[in-house]
Amino acid sequence: MGVDGVGRGRTDGGPILSVEELRALLAGAFPGRAGEGGTVEVLGPGTARMILDPLPAMARPGNIVSGPTLMTLADHVAYAVILAHTGPMLMAVTHTLTMSFLRACRFERIVADATILKMGRRLVTVDVRIWQGSEAGIVAQATVGYTLPSG
Repeated sequence: MGVDGVGRGRTDGGPILSVEELRALLAGAFPGRAGEGGTVEVLGPGTARMILDPLPAMARPGNIVSGPTLMTLADHVAYAVILAHTGPMLMAVTHTLTMSFLRACRFERIVADATILKMGRRLVTVDVRIWQGSEAGIVAQATVGYTLPSG
């Protein structure tokens, strides 16, 4: 799925920032938080992929990753895909996040794929799939809504 009604990004729906530019933008916006929200690996038209190698503080009993960690990852990849397609709108803010936890998330590498479902002038809706091993191994799904700054 591509970007619907963009008006801010490229006409082909592709990202206007490169992976390197987006990583630098996120590092500047959240200094000292490296590794907490994942690393942008891939950008495409209306999409972004982040990888998270969980830190010990993210563990829950049973050697699984905590729910708040997965929610942070979902929010972070949604923010990343929006910034990649709008440019440095650092004041974009989350207005909704609905998360379904589908199975336990093992304490190993986690992949989060974000797809912009709809991008309007002020509101953006993003689908996030969090998985391990293969894309069929979805551990959580989130729908994240963002409000864009005016102007």
